[in-house]
Amino acid sequence: MKVVEAQAAVLSNYEVLQHLTQQKDRYKQRKRRGPPNLETVVRELIQYLQSHPNPLSQKPSTYTPNSISQLLERLSPYELSKGEVVMILNLRPASVAALNTVIEEMGERFSDEQQEEMVTIILEVLGQFEAAGPDANGNADDAAETGNVS
Repeated sequence: MKVVEAQAAVLSNYEVLQHLTQQKDRYKQRKRRGPPNLETVVRELIQYLQSHPNPLSQKPSTYTPNSISQLLERLSPYELSKGEVVMILNLRPASVAALNTVIEEMGERFSDEQQEEMVTIILEVLGQFEAAGPDANGNADDAAETGNVS
């Protein structure tokens, strides 16, 4: 196999999920199976992307092409790198501390007020994501809501 035209792009988890779902649907429409190893990888990757604690597991999903373009537009004044924006999309940080893990030298680049503004923008556009998930028995974890930590 020869690479005719090389392209390098960074994709968010949402874009990967959309591509895999479309590819899976194309095979269904053709009423034929894809290569077995490809089907396994696609199935397991979709399952991973839609499992808790991934933000894409939220039902109904707040990730849409419109919400992503709106987020990019509203965060543009902060001049974030492409990698930082992709990480924001993938992780949906809901606090300044979580955002700090995504943005390089955040304390030097942005004031406390700007950091709070970015978190607010993320929450307004992508919504709040409940971090607590089901335990091994399938029961919801109430520790985060009630403040009870064992």
